Amino acid sequence: MVRDEFLNSVGVNYLFVPWICCLMLLESSPFLPRTAICHQVLWSVLVMPVLALDLKIYGQYLTKGKRHLAIVGNPTSQLTVIGNMVGAQAAARVGWRESAMGMFGVGMAHYVVLFVTLYQRLPGEHNGGVPATLRPVLFLFFAAPSVASLAWGSIIGHFDSASKMLFFLSLFLFMSLITRPVIFRKAMRKFDVAWWAYSFPLTALALASAQYAEEVKGAMPHALMLLLSSISVVVSLFLMVVTVLHTNLRFS
Repeated sequence: MVRDEFLNSVGVNYLFVPWICCLMLLESSPFLPRTAICHQVLWSVLVMPVLALDLKIYGQYLTKGKRHLAIVGNPTSQLTVIGNMVGAQAAARVGWRESAMGMFGVGMAHYVVLFVTLYQRLPGEHNGGVPATLRPVLFLFFAAPSVASLAWGSIIGHFDSASKMLFFLSLFLFMSLITRPVIFRKAMRKFDVAWWAYSFPLTALALASAQYAEEVKGAMPHALMLLLSSISVVVSLFLMVVTVLHTNLRFS
């Protein structure tokens, strides 16, 4: 089953998720100083699977050319970029700025390639696309630049102009998606675990908006932060309730 997942153009990207979660937990750990040796060792252990998957996926893009990427590229491919950005942010937090810059550079370069590839895909073109039930993963389009803005802010030490540009890009992509609800109509007809793909991108965007509001004082940035944070909380709570109800109905 692991092999089949590894060879699947959609499933292989989800192999990043456990390591992304662990790196985020490491960043938020209250028990260890961020520059402690133990913290740095844990980062090294957790980031090794991310780098191994990078070599597998990005290596294929490099050696097999753009035709291969056009076939296997899909919205879940952006999880590879998010893995690099979270690793970069965690590296910056533990004091390894050069490692953070390296992971950020690799992730950002491939985000540009993926974005252009997916942006140019013709309507109705299947080429490695996701089925209708998985369309919530389209929200990963704005998750990647949101996490990138947070990672760059951690590397530099403050939410600078580059972080703001990435935040505005993610905000624009978010607005582009929510103004076209018809895209998600089929996916919302029946509950699916893919609905949880809404929660992380919204949370990442809300966190980026909080950093932006902290850097840019004013009523509008704080109102935007409050709006996006509220949406993130409401969506997460809704998904929890719906998941519990669906599970109870399924096993009752």
